Amino acid sequence: MIQDIFPSKMNITYSQKSASSNSRIMTFKDGKILAKFEEGKLDFPKLSELQCNAFYLFSIDEDDFFLTLENLNAELKGFEYSYLRDLRNLPLSSTRELFAAFTAFHLFVWYDTNRFCGKCGTQMVCDTIERAMVCPKCGTKFYPRINPAVIVGILHDGKILVTRYRTGYTHNSLVAGFCEIGETLEDTVRREVMEEVGLKVKNIRYYKSQPWGLAQDLLTGFFCELDGSDEITMDQNELKYAAWLTPDEIDLRPNEISLTNEMMGVFKNGQM
Repeated sequence: MIQDIFPSKMNITYSQKSASSNSRIMTFKDGKILAKFEEGKLDFPKLSELQCNAFYLFSIDEDDFFLTLENLNAELKGFEYSYLRDLRNLPLSSTRELFAAFTAFHLFVWYDTNRFCGKCGTQMVCDTIERAMVCPKCGTKFYPRINPAVIVGILHDGKILVTRYRTGYTHNSLVAGFCEIGETLEDTVRREVMEEVGLKVKNIRYYKSQPWGLAQDLLTGFFCELDGSDEITMDQNELKYAAWLTPDEIDLRPNEISLTNEMMGVFKNGQM
C-alpha cells in the first residue's frame, strides 16, 4: 500500500527545524501540488528553487519536507501543478514520494483551514512544543484532524460484495464510510453496510489500517460475514453498482497503493 515504503522510513515527529537549500518544499494551489515526474520518480522543488517561507512537516530517511502556505506562481522547468489522484496513476518505481505528497496534503488542509481561532477569531500561531495551532488570545489549541473511516469486505458463499460510487472514485470498491460520534469501529461497519446495501453482518474482524491523506482519514479495513438474506438494497444516492462477485469476476487496479484494492486482492487470491 502507499505507506509501505520500506526500507525507507517516515519520521513525522514535530520539530521547528529550519529548512536548508536542499529541503523539499510542498506547495499547493487549487488542490494541486507542484511536482515533477522523471524516470519513474516524483520530485518536489527545493528551497533554493522557490525562495519562500516554509515550516517543517516530516522527514523520509535523510530528506526533509517543508510546507509553504504562500500563494506561489512558480514556473520551474519540469515542474507543474498536478492533482494527487493523477499522480497515483503514474508508473512510479516507489511510493515513497507519493506517500510524502499525500501526507503533506493532509497537513496542508489542516494548516490552511485553521488560520484563525474558531472560538474567538484571532489569527492562530504554531505551537512551539507540539504539532498544534494555538490561539495567542484565548489559548485554544487545535490539533491535526484525522477522520476515522472503515472499509468493509462482506463475504458470503464464496463471494465478496463489490460496489462502485455514483460520483468520484470510478473503480471497484467496497462498502466504506466515516465513523460517527459515539460509534465504535464495529458499529460503523454495521451501520454503513445497512445504509449502503441493506444487509446485516456478523463475525466482524479487523484486517489492516491505512493513512489516506486525500480525505484526511485513517482507514480501518474489516472483513465480515453476511448475517441473513443476501438480497441487496442499494443506496441509489451514493452507489451506482453493488453485486456479489466471485474471485474470478473481480477487476483490480494495476497499482496496489490502496487498502480497498489490497483487500479485494486478498479475496481474489484465495487468502481469505
